[in-house]
Amino acid sequence: MSGVATQSSQWEGRFFEDFAVGDIYYHPQGKTITSADNQWFTLLTQNMAKTHVDSNFALQTEYKLPLVNSTFTLALVTGQSTIDLSFNVYANLGWDTVRLPNPVFEGDTIYSRSKVLALRDSKSRPAVGIVTVASEGYNQKGHIVVRYERTFMVYRRGQDPQLAATRPDESTLPKVRG
Repeated sequence: MSGVATQSSQWEGRFFEDFAVGDIYYHPQGKTITSADNQWFTLLTQNMAKTHVDSNFALQTEYKLPLVNSTFTLALVTGQSTIDLSFNVYANLGWDTVRLPNPVFEGDTIYSRSKVLALRDSKSRPAVGIVTVASEGYNQKGHIVVRYERTFMVYRRGQDPQLAATRPDESTLPKVRG
C-alpha cells in the first residue's frame, strides 16, 4: 500500500476473544495534570472541597498544594485504558476496590497499566463477553496513585455495530491536501 491508512488498517481495538487472563497492558498515553484540569473537573462535578480549588487553603494543609480531585484521577486512568481494554465496550458494569494510596498534585504526570483478571461469557447478551481487569495509575516517580478493579462488557469479534454504517463513505471525501 502507498502509505495510505484505510479504515480496515486502523486499530480496531480488542474484542472479547483477544483477551487472556494474565495479559498486562501498559497503556500508551501519559497525561500531565494542569491546574485547569483539576479546577474544571472539580467545578463540573460540583465538588465543593476547598482542598481542590483553594490554593490558600491548601497552603495550610500537610501537602501545601491543592490535591487533584480523586474522581478525576479515576476517570483519567479509566480513559487511558480505553485504547487497550474497552475500545469496543458495550457497557461498563462497575469499579470495585478503588484505592488511592498516594496523592496527585497539579503538575504530576499520570501513566497506567492493567492486568486481565477474569473472562466469562455474558448469560444475557451473546454478542458480548465480560472482562474484569485490575488497573493502576502511577505518577512520574513510579508511585501508585490509584488502583481498582473494573468489569465491563466488550463485543465479540463481528458482533459490534459496524463502523461502515456510521461513517461517510471515504471514497466520497475530498482528496487529502499536501
